[in-house]
Amino acid sequence: MVPYSILDLVRVTEATDARGALDNARDLAAHAEGWGYTRFWVAEHHNMAGIASAATSVAIAHIAAGTKHIRVGAGGVMLPNHAPIVIAEHYGTLERLFPGRIDLGLGRAPGTDQLTMQALRRSLTNSDNFPHDVLELQAYFADIAPGQRIQAVPAAGTHVPLWILGSSTYGAQVAAEFGLPYAFASHFAPAQLIPALEIYRARFKPSAQLAKPYAVVGVNIIAADTDAEAKRLATTQQMSFTNIFRGTRGLSKPPIDDIETYWTPMEKAQVAQMLACTIVGDLETVRANAASLVEQTAADELMIVSDIFDHTARLHSFELIAQAMR
Repeated sequence: MVPYSILDLVRVTEATDARGALDNARDLAAHAEGWGYTRFWVAEHHNMAGIASAATSVAIAHIAAGTKHIRVGAGGVMLPNHAPIVIAEHYGTLERLFPGRIDLGLGRAPGTDQLTMQALRRSLTNSDNFPHDVLELQAYFADIAPGQRIQAVPAAGTHVPLWILGSSTYGAQVAAEFGLPYAFASHFAPAQLIPALEIYRARFKPSAQLAKPYAVVGVNIIAADTDAEAKRLATTQQMSFTNIFRGTRGLSKPPIDDIETYWTPMEKAQVAQMLACTIVGDLETVRANAASLVEQTAADELMIVSDIFDHTARLHSFELIAQAMR
């Protein structure tokens, strides 16, 4: 089976505050490196009460300090929200603190609403500069060039590996053109997964960082000792996505016995579309469906979200997933 990794949402729940969410992420990462996971990523989200990873680089430092060898990184930083030199300074610092362990995934979306984007002092037009910003950021991590007047201290010479993230074919084109690894967000936007992978592989140009295409596929996996218990645990994520459509984002909710009592038929259809790339079940169910997903996509790696309310149950889910992947 292919390498397997974790994308953690650093969920604030109705039972856990932001500090607890950050400590749970660190604890999960410590377990994950013992279970054979390759990397542990957190993502940049703003103005969302239920997600505690807005200051992504700070969260990464907390997680990396509690682990020994697992790669830790951003999946990802929403580059239009930031000046590239600032991101280079942050992630160059992380690389100096945790050498050989830092990944920097880059997204083009703002990761928030328009009002919050204005509070970040950025604008929608910044996304048009995404390819240029990626190259500028890459240059800050390179060795210092003769006559270079601006340096991102202490990033120069760290060569932090960049990843392009996407939920459409746009990111696939950028990743292919620049010869960078590509991670597709099929865990919440699966519609263009196959076309994006095809474009990425067909147009890939080798680079100093990467000789051949490397595609990571995002997938939700909820594992438990029985299929029935896994389905019950999965209702937490289903309610969270239902609340997105209702415009009532909030804290992560405990699972319920009957999800049909929570959503309307239209909401059910909307959530099903967003969570189409989801595996829910016991060890054997996860093993069979994960193998099928890898076969269908030719994924080089799976990036796994296991959005479960209770931390102990989430640990058990990731342990079962690791057993299935091995």
